[in-house]
Amino acid sequence: MKRQTNANSRLQMLRILVSGLVMVSTILGPTFFEVLPAAAQKVSEASLKNPDSSPARQPVLVELFTSEGCSDCPPADALLARLDATQFVPGAQAIVLSEHVTYWNYLGWSDPFSLDEMNHRQTRYATRFGLDTVYTPQAIVDGATQVLGGDSAAMSQAVSAAAQKQKPALRIEGAHWDGSTIGFAVKAPDGLHGFLTVVLAEDATSSAVGRGENAGRTLHHIAVVRVMKSMDRNKANEQPLALQLGNEQALTGHAFRLIAILTDGEGGRVLAVAEVPITRP
Repeated sequence: MKRQTNANSRLQMLRILVSGLVMVSTILGPTFFEVLPAAAQKVSEASLKNPDSSPARQPVLVELFTSEGCSDCPPADALLARLDATQFVPGAQAIVLSEHVTYWNYLGWSDPFSLDEMNHRQTRYATRFGLDTVYTPQAIVDGATQVLGGDSAAMSQAVSAAAQKQKPALRIEGAHWDGSTIGFAVKAPDGLHGFLTVVLAEDATSSAVGRGENAGRTLHHIAVVRVMKSMDRNKANEQPLALQLGNEQALTGHAFRLIAILTDGEGGRVLAVAEVPITRP
């Protein structure tokens, strides 16, 4: 009976609200209902693009191993971009990385963003997870779970599960770009120790693919890893650190992300993760 009473009360309140809207529309005219949905949409979009507005969100690292030479990868790239833009997993602040491997370059298209370091990183994960081989697209969530990179349901489930585990707060402080060096410091809570990896990722990139499995397509990527460096253990103690950028990186964009990852070993489970935007001068 209590459920029925509550339902009746809610129905009565809804009727009152509808009556009020009708009265307002009579006074203000039909443009009221034209403006209202647009305003609601703007509020919704702002909420999606500002995950910090939800204090319950936990940072979760999502690494996508991908390649422009892989015909199965573009849908996974698009899924990662959607996760980054909309943060569609409740309770999670997804910190995403596109990690381009080199082992598909022989198919006729040399991925301009591919790095040997990404091959090595993926191989370490394969060993940890007991996989017979590496593959693309593969997503690694918080260094603890691997899923098919284009599987939206599996990705959502893995990110949601990771978000249930509260992480200590990690901070990147004083990030500045000076010539070929990025200076910064990383601060972890007292007593939290681990293996620190620092990543410079380009906000957005694209390629007009001329050969290979994706020939004729223009591919777009988000948070593309351009530099990834291991800082060894116990460097998250606010001491000044530097990320050296070699000329071979050929960085052409201006909007980047600096990501700090603290793990229980090299390529291990993520203990804490943080990111800040940084602009190339």
